[in-house]
Amino acid sequence: MQLSRKLAAPLFLRFILLAGWFAVSYLSATAAGISASGTNSPASVSAKRHDPLVDTAFDHFYNMDYDRSIQEFQKVLDRKPDDPTAVNHLLATTLMRELYRMGAMNTGEYSNDSFIGQAHRPADPKIKERIMELVGRAEALEEQRLKTNPNDVDAVYARGVTRAQFSLYTALVERAWLTALRNAVGARRDHERVLELAPNYVDAKLVVGAHNYVMGSLPWSVKAAVALVGLSGTKEKGLEYLQQVANGNGENSVDGKVVLALFLRREHRFDKARSLMHELAVRYPRNYLFPLEEANLLRVSGHSQEAVAAYRAIWQNGRAGKYGSLHYEVCALGLGEGLRGQKDFGGAAAAYELVSQVSDPDPETLQKANLAAGEMYDLLQKRDLAVKKYETVLAENASSPPAELARKHIKEAYRE
Repeated sequence: MQLSRKLAAPLFLRFILLAGWFAVSYLSATAAGISASGTNSPASVSAKRHDPLVDTAFDHFYNMDYDRSIQEFQKVLDRKPDDPTAVNHLLATTLMRELYRMGAMNTGEYSNDSFIGQAHRPADPKIKERIMELVGRAEALEEQRLKTNPNDVDAVYARGVTRAQFSLYTALVERAWLTALRNAVGARRDHERVLELAPNYVDAKLVVGAHNYVMGSLPWSVKAAVALVGLSGTKEKGLEYLQQVANGNGENSVDGKVVLALFLRREHRFDKARSLMHELAVRYPRNYLFPLEEANLLRVSGHSQEAVAAYRAIWQNGRAGKYGSLHYEVCALGLGEGLRGQKDFGGAAAAYELVSQVSDPDPETLQKANLAAGEMYDLLQKRDLAVKKYETVLAENASSPPAELARKHIKEAYRE
C-alpha cells in the first residue's frame, strides 16, 4: 500500500492543486468574524460573519491589493489574538501575495496538468518563515479549542482551512508532494466532520466538493490506489457541492465560483464558466485575472474574435492604470495566441511585442512573449528578427523551458 500511495500522490495532486490558481481558491477562505466562543450553531456563524474591517480586507484581497489586505487582516488579528480564523485570514493573504510574486498564479497554466512540474521564482526566505509561523500559531489555537471541546465545529473548520493552506504552500513553494497530499486529505476529513456536526455549514462544502470532483477525475488505477486510504468521490457530487457554495451567502461564495469555473472549463462547459468569471470581473474591477480568464474561455471555446477584443480591452485598461502595478501584460500572450490561431502572424508578433512596453514586465511572461514573437517572425520569413528574439530569450534565462526551445529554433527555423 505504501508503494501505491507514493505512485498516487503526484497524480492526485495534479488535480487537487488545480483549485489553487487564484486567490485562496478552495484552500483558504474562512468564515470571517467567527468568535472564539466555540459555538456549534450554524445560525450563530452567520450572525457573526460580518465584520466591516474583514469585509474591507477581503475586497482588497480579491482586487489583488495584497499589501493593504495584509495590513487590515493584521489589525483584525491584533484585535482577536486568540481567534484561529483571524490567523488563517492573514496566512491566506500572505501566501497569495508570495505566490503572485513568484509568478505562480497564471490562470492559463491551471487549465491543464503540466503546471505541477513547473518551478517559478523562489520564495522569499523571510516570507516562508512568516508563513510557517502563522501555520503554527493557527494550529496551536485550533488544538487548544479542540482539547476543550472535540466537537467545536468552528475549530474543526478552522483546522481544515489551515491544513488546506499548508497543503498549497508545501506543494507550490516547497514542492513537497507527499506532505501536501497528507494536509489536503486532512483538510477534507476535517470539513467532512464539520458537515456531520452542522449539515448547513455550506462553506465546508468547498473543500469537500473540490476533493469529490478530483476523485471523480482520477484514472481508475489511481482512484483504486487512493481508495486504499479511504478516499472516494464523484465529479457530479463535487460540482453540486461547489454550486451550492457559489450560490450561498457565505464567505466562500467567491472562491466557490472560482473553483467551479475552473472545473467547468475542464468539463468544456465554457459558457457557464465564462458567466461566473464575468460576474466576478464586474464585482472586482481592479483584478485583471477575472477578465483574463473570461477572455481565455472565449478563445478556447472558439469565439476568437470576441477573445481578441477582450484581451485588447484588458491591455487598454492596464495601460490606463486600472490595474496599478499588477502584471496585466500577460494578456498580451493571450492576444497573441488568439491572433496566431487566426493565422494573423504579423498581428500576433505585434501582440507579443507589447509585453516589453510595460515598465517592469514579469520576467517569465516577457521570456515567453519573446520566444513566441520569434516563432512568428520565422513564419513570416523574417529569420534575422526571429534569431534576435531567440537570443534575447537565452539572455533572459538560459535554463528555462523557453530557452530550450529558443536553442532549437536557432538551429532550425520554427515551423507550425
